[in-house]
Amino acid sequence: MAEFHYQGRDRQGKTVRGMLQGPDEAAIAQQLIRKGIIPQQIKSSADGSMGVDWKNLLTMPVPLPELIMFIRQMYSLTKAGIPMLRAIEGLATNATNKRLQRALLDMTDQLERGRGLSTAMSDHPKVFPRVVVAVVHVGENTGRLEESFAQLAAYLESELDTRKRIKQATRYPSFVLGFLVIAITALNILVIPRFAEMFSGYGVELPMVTQILIGSSNFFVNYWWTLVIGAVLSVVGLSYWLAQPGSKERWDRLKIKLPAVGDIIERSLLGRFCRSFSVMLNAGVPLTQALSMVSDALDNQYMAVRVVEMRRGIERGDSLLKVARQSQLFSPLVLQMIAVGEETGNLDALLDEAAEYYEREVDYDLKTVTARIEPILITFVAGLVLLLAMGIFLPMWNMMGAYSGGL
Repeated sequence: MAEFHYQGRDRQGKTVRGMLQGPDEAAIAQQLIRKGIIPQQIKSSADGSMGVDWKNLLTMPVPLPELIMFIRQMYSLTKAGIPMLRAIEGLATNATNKRLQRALLDMTDQLERGRGLSTAMSDHPKVFPRVVVAVVHVGENTGRLEESFAQLAAYLESELDTRKRIKQATRYPSFVLGFLVIAITALNILVIPRFAEMFSGYGVELPMVTQILIGSSNFFVNYWWTLVIGAVLSVVGLSYWLAQPGSKERWDRLKIKLPAVGDIIERSLLGRFCRSFSVMLNAGVPLTQALSMVSDALDNQYMAVRVVEMRRGIERGDSLLKVARQSQLFSPLVLQMIAVGEETGNLDALLDEAAEYYEREVDYDLKTVTARIEPILITFVAGLVLLLAMGIFLPMWNMMGAYSGGL
């Protein structure tokens, strides 16, 4: 029997790795499922260990627009009745993204050896997300591959549109904060030292505000290297902390609790959950398997753990409505949609409606987020300007007063 390295998620949603013996990958997958582990990657020991793949880490993933274009092209080619192998070969020849091209060439070799399309896709998790692989797999088994590609294209385009709106809404505050950092650095290195030299020539006692500004400037000028080291250590320390068990969940929970933007992040993730779940159910993916795969698509460990708990509740025999209510993730309106969907057997359509509900809320919030953040930024800038004005002009007024009194 051969040895296989595996990676998967346990019942708590945590990543687990190890090694098992078995005749093939399918047998290893069955062993993991019996243990309550959802397999994500299984690799033979003969192909090398599943250690850190530095080449994979240094290679940029396939951009979402490129993936959408591929899915759209596959839909058109499948609809036209072109054989799968010929379609993949043609797309590999014309692919502009090198990583996607390498994946398509490898898929061509696997299809020639008789493997299925979804199986070939699953060997490239950095190119094809699990949601894509699962929907394609169901489409292959049900003979609805064309419809599966259409559903995936619509889902990924909606995801791309949400990302663009979020990026556009955060562009202004990011620009202002970046400008403030540059301005503070320039003031401490170039401007304040000139005033400090001028004030020292008069030998007068400086106000506390001015002393603080001069002390800050001296620190920037003389100990700038400590700031650089501190920034590097902060990034390394944060990366190390996030790699610890449970830290990623706490970090992701903190993100959805942030003022002004936390609600937007949370509703955006819930919209993604409803949209992904709807696509999976409409494609025919079993309920528990769909929940497991959607938890990976959320890109938020805190919410992914709650979704995994929902799956465990359903496996115990609870209804989707009950586990959704216990997760405390959804609004009452969405819970009503889930209840009606379970009763009528039209859950995928009502989840799609819930996704549109969340997306409309996110769209409205994104349009107003600048108005909510702007007062905070203006207050911060005004405070900084007031501090600089007091630190620079108070000594000048004191010197002018002393000079006038001496006349």
